[in-house]
Parts: sequence; C-alpha cells; structure tokens
Amino acid sequence: MNLLNAQWLETFTTLAETGHFTRTAAKLAMTQPGVSQHLRKLEGQVGQPLISRHGKTFTLTAAGEAVLSVGQSRRAEEKALLHAIQSDDPTVGEVGVACSGSFAMLLYPHLFSLMRSSPDLTVHLEAAPQDKVVTGVVEGRFDLGIADQKPDHPRLDARHLGQEELCLVLPAGNATSPTDLQALDDLGFVAHPDGFTYADELFSLNFSETFKGAERLRVRTFINQISQIPAPVASGIGYTLLPRSGVEAFAEKDSIRIVELPMRCHHDLWIVFRRGRVLPARVIRIIDAIHATASGLGSVKSGFK
Repeated sequence: MNLLNAQWLETFTTLAETGHFTRTAAKLAMTQPGVSQHLRKLEGQVGQPLISRHGKTFTLTAAGEAVLSVGQSRRAEEKALLHAIQSDDPTVGEVGVACSGSFAMLLYPHLFSLMRSSPDLTVHLEAAPQDKVVTGVVEGRFDLGIADQKPDHPRLDARHLGQEELCLVLPAGNATSPTDLQALDDLGFVAHPDGFTYADELFSLNFSETFKGAERLRVRTFINQISQIPAPVASGIGYTLLPRSGVEAFAEKDSIRIVELPMRCHHDLWIVFRRGRVLPARVIRIIDAIHATASGLGSVKSGFK
C-alpha cells in the first residue's frame, strides 16, 4: 500500500475527533461533500471502511481506529518537528567536530564549560587525518571540520580561521643552536606520523644546504600518540616538530621550549562545513569555542560571518 495521503488523513482525523461532518468542514474550511470525498478516497486507499454509519451519527471501525492512531501520531510528530526547527536552541542537540589530534587536545577543554552549562548539548569531537576530516563532513558524520587547506569539493564550503605555526620543540634546558642541523641530529628526532612531513617543510626552508630529506634524520624514538609526543622531549630525549596547538596542549610546557628558526612556517586553518546549510545555533556556539581556542596560535581571524 502507498503512503497514506496526508490531506485525506488529516481530514479523517479531524472527523473522528469531532464526530460530525459539518463541524469538520467548518474547522477545515471545507464543504461537507469535500469531507465525504476525502473519507471515501482514504477508505479506497486503505481498502476497508473506516466508519460505520448510524443515521446521522457514526462510529469508527477497527480499521478506522487504527488509521486515527496513525493520523494523531503523524500530527504530533509534525508539531514536534516544527518546534525543533523554529526553536533552534543553542543549548540543545548534538554537534560533531573533526580535526587534527593536536588541535583536538587544545580544543576539548574549551568545550567543558559549554557542556557543564548545557546538559542537553552533546559534543562529539574526533581526532582524524585531514582527508577523513573532509570526508566526514561531506558524508554528514560531522557538522564541522578543521582542515589545514581549503577543500576543493562541490558540496563543501569553508571559512579561513587563521594560521598555526609549525614549531621546533627542544628540551627547556637544552642550548642547542637553532641554526645547527648537526646538533639537532646529534640530539635525535622524536618522530611521529606527521613528523617527517613537518621536517621536510621546516628544515628545507632553514637548512637548505645541509638538509638532505626527512628520511636521513636520525630518529631517536617514534610514537603515534599525539598527547605523548612532547613527553620524551620534556625528559631531555631528542627534539620534535609539532603545530603550536600540540605544544600548547602539553601539560608540562615548562619542560620544553619552542625554538624560532629564521624562516618560519605556518599552516592555514579552515573551518569546513556543508555548502548551503544554515548552521544551527548550537553549531555556531561551537565555532565560537574554536575561535577562542585558535586565538593563541598565530594570526587568527575574529568572528565567523
């Protein structure tokens, strides 16, 4: 059977509730023959009579009782839907965000106060590689993504958030010269999945004569847990390369130091979302938290318009 005609169903639901054809016609701004016509068409669609007539009155058949229940449920669902659409409460609902692991560590504490003050606000924050950030927003699994470049996708839009510096990180007590690649190599590289790409970016700018590629660096240790990457550096074991967010999120920042090289390298930050979508108030609220998080990372734009 095809889906029940919404107009016929509403006419029948009103008829069943009023118990009178004339009052139903007046309530729905219809003629009485129009009400009867809708009833006949709905009975034809269902394949069974919906009322049993008794002179000028009627009672519902078993099929009529079942159809009335459907009509009342649909009406309630439509009212709830309209309420949800029109209310747009910034403190209620779910928001999904995907970003790099380093930015996720820095962002997450900024979300705690929002969730404490809004018990009905649920935030799903996922650390993911950049390609999965973009794919997740395209597929609708995330409301927002934070990417290091503007995605070239017809279903996505993006707003430039700012820039994040790529940092050379050494132990706080180490006096290694930032212009001496050999001294860094003697110390050893605390490597991680993105570390070799970072090395090619930053070291090719600053050590063009001596840097022969990231694969030639002396690796002291390798770790793929973003929160733990600075830990060996803080203990005096090697140096590493991280976006500033990964440094700022580290709990023992006093044990490490950022060395500014002559040629600095920055990554763009883009807020990515579905093209054409009117962002709900709760998502805009999370965007505000993202701006607050990014404000200490470098050149960050103010506001989201």
